[in-house]
Amino acid sequence: MQTAETENYLFKNSFDVEGGNFDNAGSVSTQIKSILKNIGLPNNIIRKAAIACYESEINIVSYARQGVINLTVTPKTVEFDIIDEGPGIPDIELAMEQGYSTADRQIREMGFGAGMGLYNIKCSSDTFNLSSEVDKGTFLKIIINLP
Repeated sequence: MQTAETENYLFKNSFDVEGGNFDNAGSVSTQIKSILKNIGLPNNIIRKAAIACYESEINIVSYARQGVINLTVTPKTVEFDIIDEGPGIPDIELAMEQGYSTADRQIREMGFGAGMGLYNIKCSSDTFNLSSEVDKGTFLKIIINLP
């Protein structure tokens, strides 16, 4: 039985992301892109959501032990709640600077860790809220408004 709260969801699901598993990196964002296409969202919204989701997923894979990407689509928004269990971000303001990265050599050699992830997520979002606790993890709320 649907409640009044869930009746307005076009889609809602959670996707687990395994830290360090570069073989599967990007698989969640690929699934989510397909889901948004099947819902019939406009291409520009799908593009924004795919960028935000992919960058978030790569951050989990690169830095955290594990994480989850929660997707909620309503008639008005595409929303992501992204939670990871990782080292946390000690200086969010610094981490938001274009080109700033704490990626190690191995991650950079695979083509990741350019320091553009959080910046790209913010640019693709209408609402971007980031909080983090060192040695605990990071929480990111992303909202993309629908036309």
